[in-house]
Amino acid sequence: MPHWVTALRRGNWKSLFACFLYFDTGFTVWVMFGPLAPFIARQLALSPSESALLVAVPVLAAAIVRITFGNLFQCGDGRSLALLGIALSAVPPLALLLPLTPTYTVLLVLGVFLGVGGASFAVALPMACSAYPRDVQGLVLGLAAAGNIGAVLDGFLFPSLAQMFGWQRATAASLPLLVFAAAAVLLWAEDRSAKSGRTAPAVGGLVVSFAGLIILVLAVATGAPGRTGLLLLPVCGAALAVAVLPQRYRALLAERDTWVVMLVYSITFGGFVGMSSYVSLLLTLQYEMSKVEAGLVMALLAFTGAMVRPLGGRLADRLSGVKVLLVLLLAIALINLAFAKGMPSLSASITLLAALYLCFGLGNGATFQLVPQRWMGRTGIMTGLIGAAGGIGGFYLPVVMGLARETTGSYQLGFGVFAALAALALGLVAALHKRWLAWAAPSTVEISLDEPITE
Repeated sequence: MPHWVTALRRGNWKSLFACFLYFDTGFTVWVMFGPLAPFIARQLALSPSESALLVAVPVLAAAIVRITFGNLFQCGDGRSLALLGIALSAVPPLALLLPLTPTYTVLLVLGVFLGVGGASFAVALPMACSAYPRDVQGLVLGLAAAGNIGAVLDGFLFPSLAQMFGWQRATAASLPLLVFAAAAVLLWAEDRSAKSGRTAPAVGGLVVSFAGLIILVLAVATGAPGRTGLLLLPVCGAALAVAVLPQRYRALLAERDTWVVMLVYSITFGGFVGMSSYVSLLLTLQYEMSKVEAGLVMALLAFTGAMVRPLGGRLADRLSGVKVLLVLLLAIALINLAFAKGMPSLSASITLLAALYLCFGLGNGATFQLVPQRWMGRTGIMTGLIGAAGGIGGFYLPVVMGLARETTGSYQLGFGVFAALAALALGLVAALHKRWLAWAAPSTVEISLDEPITE
């Protein structure tokens, strides 16, 4: 029997499957505006920067809500939190079924609700790993997080449906998926993690950060803050979410390792979700590809990144996430640099993007293999914080790409910025890798054959 099958039988595989479905459908709803953006931009006559903000707001919302969801997970039942997230994610497709054409501002507000689907990350992953021993955490977290295959459904489903029925009605295709995920969570999901803290303040923090984010997005939508306000939007939103956290969790932000891992994940997962949100616009604007074809390419790229995420976790289990990340960050920096030197032909671009997605997926799995080893007992809140960093990276990618296109007429400057960020992350991990291997090397992992991991 394969080793990975034996590993999965050592825990609750039904709960793992339910967590996968929850994250999968959440991801599908989360990046729904990505493949629909060319249709929306044409109907509402949006500029490149407005289109970029449209697809970036759900990514940012997920980043902010993940922090407070991670806090709630530490003190409340993961199943109940997952069902709340699914209900909030259903608001946009239900609202878009109304026989009215929404304004750009309304779509930005609905984008905040779409972001709750991406916040599923902070619940699905720690709930899945709570029922498995520590030595298979890379594999389990990789499988649960392979729910980002939801982006594949986006690319295949929504452009074709939008072509036939209009982009508003196309969004309704997500509703049966959400119902299915809710049923799986209700019947199979199990949260074995230990809890601490008080629920009431955590709920209040979620409400405050969610409402505050809507206010910030509405302020940016007016155009009053200008480009500076747009670029500071994630900083303000994250500061609001962190401010409502308990002090013992805010203290995690004083640790150097927290910031380095957050930077790495902002590049790997931020790159995956940000590019998944924006690649349809890139292909239609840069190469004049049809909307449906761009959606299919987006689906295939997302499939590549999603499928290799468990492999990234498994490689990290064997070699350590530190060594795997050193190789992947170098590759990400070089691929972005290739784009920055000159936009290649369509076929060459797709090849480079496929390689980039491969690195993103492997890097996502490798990064989260480190979390339960470095922050054991605090994986819920750390999943929220690190996941938030990934979402913020995913926000900046389309925004920077849109601004680069609007100001220079090319995407080269945008790719150059992300090449520099990947190089910075590579340098930091290289400088710390010996210290990290003291707790991250495979030989340091404690193996337990009987007891499931708890928070």
